[in-house]
Amino acid sequence: MSIVIETIKSRRSIRKFLSDQIKQEELDTIIEAGIYAPTGHNDQPWHFTVIQNKELIDHINNEAKKNMVKAPIEFISNMGKSDKLHIFHGAPTVIVISGKKDATTPLIDCSAAVQNILLAAESFNIGSCWIGLAKFFFQNPGNAEELDNFFQTNIDDKFVPGSVEKLSIPEGYEPYFAVTLGYKASKDIPTPKRRSDVINYIK
Repeated sequence: MSIVIETIKSRRSIRKFLSDQIKQEELDTIIEAGIYAPTGHNDQPWHFTVIQNKELIDHINNEAKKNMVKAPIEFISNMGKSDKLHIFHGAPTVIVISGKKDATTPLIDCSAAVQNILLAAESFNIGSCWIGLAKFFFQNPGNAEELDNFFQTNIDDKFVPGSVEKLSIPEGYEPYFAVTLGYKASKDIPTPKRRSDVINYIK
């Protein structure tokens, strides 16, 4: 079997990670794979914000969960109330993927970049998970002041206020979702059965 096909079929969403940080050269290659994703009109409309500060990762989790509690969808609201849930599952690296708002197809292009990142991580036997819940952090304008206070208290005061600016996301870009990366603490996750009735042919 092709190693590419094998990697695609063996990749799983990992939600248990070791605390060890991944190697920088591995991270560089994984992000480079994202940059090589296909893109409409060759816009390359993505931006990757790599967060490896545990306190900041925990802060984003806490603020996102506050917004999740207010969600009209019951299962999301219940997830936000759970003390057991950390939306990043203890991963040592979180990448926020943002798209340029005025590009041709930014959400689709960034989704393709995420898939490349997930597969590249699997090729290193690094666990990953696509985190849509990260969007709840960016939905509340009040997070700008909260993040400003966090940076002044925990990191430094050299950044301008605002949740997007604080994370150095360029102006005109919208954060879509995040990806977690880390060495796997869980092994041999079974493959969910795939539906086979999803194809038709016209010849």
